[in-house]
Amino acid sequence: MQGKKILYVHGFCSSGQSGTVTRLRDIFPNTTIVAPDLPIRPTEAVELLRQTCEEEKPDLIIGTSMGGMYAEMLHGHHRILVNPAFEMGKTMGKNGHIGKNTFFSPRQDGVQEFIITKSMVKEYEEITQQCFSNVTENERKELVFGLFGDADPVVHTYDLFHNHYPNAIRFHGEHRMNDDIVRHALVPVIRWIDDKQEGKERPTVLISIDALRNKHNDQHPGAVKAFRELAESYNVFIIADSPTAYPAYIGEVQEWAQEFINVYAHNHIIFCNRKNLMLGDYLIDPSEDNGADEFMGTLIEFGSDKFKTWEETMEFFGRLGGQ
Repeated sequence: MQGKKILYVHGFCSSGQSGTVTRLRDIFPNTTIVAPDLPIRPTEAVELLRQTCEEEKPDLIIGTSMGGMYAEMLHGHHRILVNPAFEMGKTMGKNGHIGKNTFFSPRQDGVQEFIITKSMVKEYEEITQQCFSNVTENERKELVFGLFGDADPVVHTYDLFHNHYPNAIRFHGEHRMNDDIVRHALVPVIRWIDDKQEGKERPTVLISIDALRNKHNDQHPGAVKAFRELAESYNVFIIADSPTAYPAYIGEVQEWAQEFINVYAHNHIIFCNRKNLMLGDYLIDPSEDNGADEFMGTLIEFGSDKFKTWEETMEFFGRLGGQ
């Protein structure tokens, strides 16, 4: 996102000075992060955000929790909604937010506490009814991603989001984002969006599922770390066979990838019985079978004397410098 602008929309009890904003500024030092403190009343918050979009013209909007609910309404922009609270009124009542609340992070106006009344809860219930309205087909398919913690104890809106948008992704984590979630759930999606905006075609690395795990389905040492590092410079896909005699294998591969590769595997799994038909720059595979020996790019035979481990494989890619 070099030279671009991200609008960050914070969650309930938070502010534009949240830890997530600090992490994003550290990871993307050449990107402008706009993070306004939101008014407590939802109609005022939406008005401020729409005005901010008009003035700042962000390249990407990221909203978390309550901010994800607001971000969904900001049509025409690429958006990432993290654990979006589409049922904000119910969530506030269920989690005991009626009454006095304290902000988790400091606000520019210096206010530390605020009051939520039952009438304000009603306002939040009314504003959430505006979600998913006037969604165009382009918005639905291309502009909006949802990230959902698989251990979130607060918000459970994956199915609601997925009814309207196909890019619903589960990540390993709870409601609030920590450094690991930002780096390995949020940042990959930011990079996908940035590449799309820039029309950037990264070199493609195809990795056989058998190079990532052993016959007991345990990951090879360093495999997940290597996958993440490669994804910083390459377009990385998992490639697996599609056996007609064992159709359950496809689901099993998807489950394994979700568990271990997680967000990086979203829309990045290919099932193909002839690897020489795949277009790519590199194929990492422990076998020359199923057309791997005829692959048109560079075949890296994982487990061979030259590429016995993922550490040795990554040394090779380190010398390439992303080429």
